[in-house]
Amino acid sequence: MASITLRSHVGKDGTLRLDLPVELTDAELEVTVTFKVLPPPQEGQLPQGKGWSPGFFEETFGAFKDNPLIIDSEGKII
Repeated sequence: MASITLRSHVGKDGTLRLDLPVELTDAELEVTVTFKVLPPPQEGQLPQGKGWSPGFFEETFGAFKDNPLIIDSEGKII
């Protein structure tokens, strides 16, 4: 059994979409989802407050979709 903790955002359509990395293929899984509502981020917690330009993550999300980065257990890119 594996446990993954992540943060996600529910879109305006009320749908939560999860992309979960699993090391299995062609397998049946039982998945349990537990969630808690978080308070809205404060100004200093927003990406812009941490030095990221507005829209950076939206523009670059999925950039490595066709050529994913693989990092070994020592933190080296393979």
